[in-house]
Amino acid sequence: MLKLYGGKISRATIVQWYLEELGIPYEFVLLDMQAGEHRQPEFLAINPMGKVPAIVDGDFTLWESGAILLYLAEKYGKLPQSIEEKSIVYQWVLFANSSLATGLFVEANRERETPKLLSALEQFLANNSYLMNNEFTVVDVAVGSVLTFAQFMLKMNFNEYPAVAEYVKRMMERPVFAKVMGQPNPTN
Repeated sequence: MLKLYGGKISRATIVQWYLEELGIPYEFVLLDMQAGEHRQPEFLAINPMGKVPAIVDGDFTLWESGAILLYLAEKYGKLPQSIEEKSIVYQWVLFANSSLATGLFVEANRERETPKLLSALEQFLANNSYLMNNEFTVVDVAVGSVLTFAQFMLKMNFNEYPAVAEYVKRMMERPVFAKVMGQPNPTN
């Protein structure tokens, strides 16, 4: 069974959300980050960077939330067949983990980057319910998690961006999202 390693409040919930959406059985291994369990030799053998999330799937280990999301999408047949469409999936996941997360969460960037990023998303989402072919996919987990985390953690509101606000609401109304993100202790 796939094992997902994460902390009580960590980016592992992004992967957990996607695993739940896929209906894939997994074991959540909760690391006590305050006690430094992510810096112990047992976990460093899985992720030498000492960060979560990480997965162990049989003999295969992988870390970084975006890489894990893409792996799961590929493994469970949720990626498009064409290299062009696959690349668009990669583009959105990388955008979420680099441009969007950095623009919203790095305080030095926030004032300058947030309006640019949210304006572009607003234009796109004004005509689309979801980011790929108007259906919920792994890219919505990646982008949606950053936006919902910004709302939770930074108390960011999206009133100036009604399509983004509606998109965030749509993500939060997903039953699996509520199950995973609403839990104080992530378990499956």
